[in-house]
Amino acid sequence: MISLELITKYIQLGFTHIIPFGFDHILFILSLFFLNSEFKSVLIQCSLFTLAHSITLGLAATGYILPKSDIIEPLISISIIFTSIENIFHNKVNTWRLALVFCFGLIHGMGFANSLSEIGLSKLHFISSLLCFNLGVEFGQITIILLAFFSISIWFRKKDWYKEMIVYPISTLIACIAIYWTIHRLYADNLN
Repeated sequence: MISLELITKYIQLGFTHIIPFGFDHILFILSLFFLNSEFKSVLIQCSLFTLAHSITLGLAATGYILPKSDIIEPLISISIIFTSIENIFHNKVNTWRLALVFCFGLIHGMGFANSLSEIGLSKLHFISSLLCFNLGVEFGQITIILLAFFSISIWFRKKDWYKEMIVYPISTLIACIAIYWTIHRLYADNLN
């Protein structure tokens, strides 16, 4: 049976992979949040994202897939660009968005796997460790959603100017950061 110490360790590792070290994942979650700041809508998107990244994280952690970070990291940035720009052109979550969030979750899971491979999972309690890490990631994502909801959305989401004054500028800023990351990740070796 897995110890409480090991459970705590992997939940904490998952959480810290998001807060404070997961800048790209924070921006992705915020991109999900700003399309429609209704808590239920964001939670559904986040849950699909978590389900998807759990699948690829598990496959990578067991060695069934071997993600290459030089491919995965730019794709993660591109997923952030896409979701943030989509916030400017759409007003609601639709089936198309949910399918994309799931696909992007598969990509992000491979990014988690690359990070987790550096840390390692308990061989004796592999499944439990993996589940605890994912639980920590989910707690981190929910924390980001709650912070955005209570610091911005709850106060302003019903205002006529919410999209123009908050969603559009923040989504544009997120897209610009992700474009920079994409270029840097694609050409990092050439820049040095």
